[in-house]
Amino acid sequence: MLRTTPDDRIWLAAAIALSRRGCGRTAPNPNVGCVILDVQGRVVGRGWTQPGGRPHAEAMALDHAGAAARGGTAYVSLEPCAHRSARGPCCTGLLIAAGVARVVIAAGDPDPRTDGAGIARLRAAGIAVQDGLLADEARAAMAGFFMRRAQGRPFVTLKLATSLDGQIALADGTSRWITGNAARAHAHLERAQHELILVGRGTLAADAPRLDVRLPGLEARSPRPVLLSRDGAAPEGWLHLRAPEEVDGLPGDHLLVEGGAEAAAAFLATDLVDRLLLYRAPLLIGGGKAALGDIGLAGLAAAHDRWCLRETRRLGADTLEVYERMRAA
Repeated sequence: MLRTTPDDRIWLAAAIALSRRGCGRTAPNPNVGCVILDVQGRVVGRGWTQPGGRPHAEAMALDHAGAAARGGTAYVSLEPCAHRSARGPCCTGLLIAAGVARVVIAAGDPDPRTDGAGIARLRAAGIAVQDGLLADEARAAMAGFFMRRAQGRPFVTLKLATSLDGQIALADGTSRWITGNAARAHAHLERAQHELILVGRGTLAADAPRLDVRLPGLEARSPRPVLLSRDGAAPEGWLHLRAPEEVDGLPGDHLLVEGGAEAAAAFLATDLVDRLLLYRAPLLIGGGKAALGDIGLAGLAAAHDRWCLRETRRLGADTLEVYERMRAA
């Protein structure tokens, strides 16, 4: 059995971090990351899946490394693909042709065309393969791809920006701005990592939101807007959902639900929220507009053991808490 080293964890974590650069841009392909070290342990190549799904991360990293990859080690966040495609070569073939001596893989590929076959092909070519290291971290970085494979729908993130007492607006609907500049910039970074962004009919009518990315250099990564409404047409260029249960028909692997209270409640009531971003500003509103409508709870017992806190950070004066929906394996 092959043994991992502390350096393996460091470089595989770097590959997983690179994979996040492609989040929201690579569907239907996974957003993979790859780092290549030469025989002396120096980084000679790095890559991540490019917009539209090609080139793959390994192809980009190997192109960067050139001949220096021979005898080296490739760190990949997902099992390299083993199937042929009209869009480009398979990554196992590229790694074999490059002459790498070792491949360290985080997560296996659930695609039946590769599932286990990529690892088997590398080993058959005499390449040492270590797999399963930092697998949970890799799956989290490629959550949209894994959700689409497992349940046939995008990974859904719900964003809420509230006061300390859980209000999203004053009683008259005024909501600009509850959170400060740092929190709003972070929210735009989240938008840049999603193909789709959704609001309800009420938010569209009250705020006429742009739903774009307004961070310098990332404007082109604005997600496609989606309207949740049981009746009426969506604005030109928007997609339209009549109910959260229709989410599996949306293109893309990442959906950001951004407003308002009824849309948020509808997704929670149907248990279609996988991740919650809770931005909290240090202010009290009192009799304003609550962040959520009725989510269908029959009692407090049903509310427990559903959400796990994954991250807390300060954003200027505001606080961000990131929760993950706890589901049975």
